[in-house]
Amino acid sequence: MSWTGAFGRACRVVLYAIVRGLALTRISPNVLTFIGLVINIGAAVLFGYASGANTQRMFLYAGLTIILAGIFDMVDGRVARATGQVTTFGAFFDSVIDRYSDLALFFGLLVYYARANRFFYVVLVAVVMTGSVMVSYTRARAESLIGSCKVGFMERPERIVLVLIGALFNHMAPVLWVIAFLSNVTVIHRILYTWRRTKEMTAAGASPAAPAA
Repeated sequence: MSWTGAFGRACRVVLYAIVRGLALTRISPNVLTFIGLVINIGAAVLFGYASGANTQRMFLYAGLTIILAGIFDMVDGRVARATGQVTTFGAFFDSVIDRYSDLALFFGLLVYYARANRFFYVVLVAVVMTGSVMVSYTRARAESLIGSCKVGFMERPERIVLVLIGALFNHMAPVLWVIAFLSNVTVIHRILYTWRRTKEMTAAGASPAAPAA
C-alpha cells in the first residue's frame, strides 16, 4: 500500500471513530451543522483581526479553524445516517448553513482588506462572495426546471480548499483571483447548460417545470 493510501485509510478510521462517538451521544445532526457555522465565524473573526506583522499567524490560526469546521461539515450527514435522523429539512438546513459559512469566511476577509485600506481587494472579495452565492443559486434554480445541473467546477469544497490553502500559506490574494474567475465561469457554464437543456426539452415537447410563484 502506498503512503497516500495508508494516509487516506488512517483518515477514514479517525473519521469513522468520530462519527461513532457522536452517534452514541444521539446529538442532532442539525446541531453539528450549526456548530460548524459557529467555528467558521470564529475563523472569519481571525481573518478580520489580522493586520501587519501578525497577518501570517492569524491566517494560520484561521486555516486551522477552518479545518476544524470542516470536520463537523463531514460528520453531520454521516451521523444523521448512523442514527437514523436523515430528514428532508436536515438536508435543507445543511445547505443554508453552508451558504452562511461561506459568506462568513469571505466577510472576514473583506474586513481584513478594509482595515488594511486595500480597496481593490475589498471589491475582489465582494465579487468572490457574489460568485459563490450564484454558483449555488444557479444550480438550485436550474434543477427546479431541468432536474439536474451538476456542471461546472467551482463548487463549495473547491472554494473551501482554496481558501484553506490561502490561509495556511498566507497567499490569499491569488486564491481570491482564482475563486472569482472560476466561480463566475461556473455560473456562465450553468446558464448555458440550462439554456440548452430547456431548448431540448421544448423541442422534444416536454415543458420545463413552471417557475415558482
